[in-house]
Amino acid sequence: MLGVAGTSMAVTEAQNPLLGENTCGSLLKKLQEIWDEVGESDEQRDKMLLQLEQECLDVYKRKVEQAAKSRAQLLQALSDAKLELSTLLSALGEKSFAGIPENTSGTIKEQLAAIAPVLEQLWQQKEERIKEFSDVQSQIQQICGEIAGNLNLNDVSPAVDESDLSLKKLDEYQSELQELQKEKSERLHKVLEFVSTVHDLCAVLGMDFFSTATEVHPSLNDSTGVQSKSISNDTLARLAKTVLTLKEDKKQRLHKLQELASQLIDLWNLMDTHPEERRLFDHVTCNMSASVDEVTVPGALALDLIEQAEVEVERLDQLKASRMKEIAFKKQAELEEIFARAHIEVDPDAAREKIMALIDSGNIELTELLANMDNQIAKAKEEAVSQKDILDKVEKWMSACDEESWLEDYNRDENRYNASRGAHINLKRAEKARILVNKIPALVDTLVAKTRAWEEDHGMSFTYDGVPLLAMLDEYAMLRHEREEEKRRMRDQKKHHEQRNTEQETIFGSRPSPARPVSSSKSGGPRANGGANATPNRRLSLNAHQNGNRSTSKDGKRENRLSAPVNYVAISKEDAASHVSGTEPIPASP
Repeated sequence: MLGVAGTSMAVTEAQNPLLGENTCGSLLKKLQEIWDEVGESDEQRDKMLLQLEQECLDVYKRKVEQAAKSRAQLLQALSDAKLELSTLLSALGEKSFAGIPENTSGTIKEQLAAIAPVLEQLWQQKEERIKEFSDVQSQIQQICGEIAGNLNLNDVSPAVDESDLSLKKLDEYQSELQELQKEKSERLHKVLEFVSTVHDLCAVLGMDFFSTATEVHPSLNDSTGVQSKSISNDTLARLAKTVLTLKEDKKQRLHKLQELASQLIDLWNLMDTHPEERRLFDHVTCNMSASVDEVTVPGALALDLIEQAEVEVERLDQLKASRMKEIAFKKQAELEEIFARAHIEVDPDAAREKIMALIDSGNIELTELLANMDNQIAKAKEEAVSQKDILDKVEKWMSACDEESWLEDYNRDENRYNASRGAHINLKRAEKARILVNKIPALVDTLVAKTRAWEEDHGMSFTYDGVPLLAMLDEYAMLRHEREEEKRRMRDQKKHHEQRNTEQETIFGSRPSPARPVSSSKSGGPRANGGANATPNRRLSLNAHQNGNRSTSKDGKRENRLSAPVNYVAISKEDAASHVSGTEPIPASP
């Protein structure tokens, strides 16, 4: 054993030549010297050397164990590093990495040293990726919170799933973020459109936009930035509801204002209100026929404006009540004017007395009375429209009769062809009059047909100034027939006179001056539409046909009126038809 120790110490000394005297060999030698000096026994010396060798083995064992433990730790660290490398690559979605060593040989520390920089780069890349994920997810969370209207979500940072930090996953989040940003932009555009509409509606309605908008959401006032405005579902829904409410208010106010404007115009027209007084309410009447979308002027539908119009309508209503009779008589005058234009005979005095009685009795409201009169006016207008075609033809007939009367007088004038002043004008008029007179029979036939059709449709007689038009036409036809018969008799009489004169000239050899025929006399001959020799019972009383001018009514207007005489006898429709057609000759009066 001593030899082993000696050998060992010798090796140690050989490996450590610089240790000097304090080596195992020098110490062992010194120990032997001490033993020799002391006289230690060999047994004791062997025992002590054995003990010394055992202690050296224990030291080596501990060192070996420590070295083995350190090696195990290094292996575990290498294994953990490789596992972490794999995990990082998987989390980052990387199949490989440029810095990973391909050769796995070498000592453990060499392998650890080769992996360490790769891990450091991957860790740095992971931190950067986590930050990117966190930023994207934070923006997504913020926009989702804005859409949901729950901004408290932004107080908590979103949790990043570190097990999947791949670029594919990041792209998915970024795509989701882009969709949300697009949706946010669209929502913001809708919000701004709603806010603009609310602003315009509030301006027209005279309402406070600031209070209306902030009532929906505090962020909708003008001082808040565009990006700070709420875009939540609740805000959009409330904005849409507010717009609908304001539009309905606008529609109702416009309807109310138009009703008031219509009432104002009716009252103004009833009471002949001065234009200057009407202009004070131009802002009310200007929207009389406007649609809801056309009203855009600020304050055009404000409540105070509507109240102002209501007060004015109420004032005019009270004024109208005080002028009840005047207004009613004005309506009656309008009704009488319609009847006069339609040649419908009415009793104006009786109608006005009835109106006076109704008003004085107090049993009828003015509005009801005026409504009844408006209904009468409307019916009268409808009746006048239905008679217009017939009345127009009656006017043409009367005008033709005027020309016919003038032509008769013109034909009686023996000096009509003289070169007197105005003779050529009368000649031209006579030519036109003959053409017009020739159209009278056809015009009368058309009038009869249209009048009978009208009477069948309405179930009543068509009158002209109180006289049945068919009877007037019948009378005219009879008078025209009698006139033609009279003309024929006068021609026969003239022919007879001419024959007698010829016979006398033959017998006596001289020709006396021709006698003027009776028909040429302006005072004794028959007239175009009933003259002195016409049958009294069937006379057409038309002053225009007797003196060439139409009669004048009390108020100075021309009166196109055919009136039956006092002794007028009605003729049945069957007889009238025969008279109009002219198939049955009527004997002339003696």
